[in-house]
Amino acid sequence: MNAESEIILSLDQVGVSYPSDKRFSREKFWALEDITLDLKRGETLGVLGRNGAGKSTLLKLLAGILAPDRGRLYRQPRLQISLLALQLGFMPQLSGRENAIMSCILLGLSRKEANRRLDNIFAFAEIEQHIDKPVSSYSAGMRARLGFGVAMEADPDVLLVDEVLGVGDAHFRKKSSAHLRARMGAGRSVVIVSHELGTLSQLCDRLVVIEQGRTTMMGDVPSILEAYRAETEGNRV
Repeated sequence: MNAESEIILSLDQVGVSYPSDKRFSREKFWALEDITLDLKRGETLGVLGRNGAGKSTLLKLLAGILAPDRGRLYRQPRLQISLLALQLGFMPQLSGRENAIMSCILLGLSRKEANRRLDNIFAFAEIEQHIDKPVSSYSAGMRARLGFGVAMEADPDVLLVDEVLGVGDAHFRKKSSAHLRARMGAGRSVVIVSHELGTLSQLCDRLVVIEQGRTTMMGDVPSILEAYRAETEGNRV
């Protein structure tokens, strides 16, 4: 298999815009201006950038929630992608059970298969006593654990993780990291957004840095971390 055939997601000079918040203005706000990157089957790609750089918008684009306004996006046909984010994906008025079933179905499982996997999902999330309560009553950590539990059972081709590895107690962070490593060992692809450089260093094969909606660096983990730290520390001086 050549390197080109391994690419399952790629962005070439992609931009995503939103309408301006100014009344009667035709101006656009470009959350992403020029993003170029690729994701290969079986690799873990880390995304670095300051707050407001466009990292969460990038994950929504990769997940298919947003469409590019310019540039080219390639997504391998029939690719199943799940986005784990604290404020995304669950309907607050529905129970944990109902949200878990709905999420599994959206990820390609049948209703029968989704029901069969519920016990494993809630055991992983450690929220068995809350499964029939509305998700609006859940803490951020509980929602993150439920989302993680669904993703681990549904086993999508690509898992997009937006900061949720930093949620919850040390026990759950260790468990979720171990499950991610197991997925990586099984040849699944993962994209992780995190401010935790140690986490990215341990889990990722490559890193991409975005600033003000643009790709500024992409490459192997040691080189990018060294350059990113130097740039960040230089800006503090």
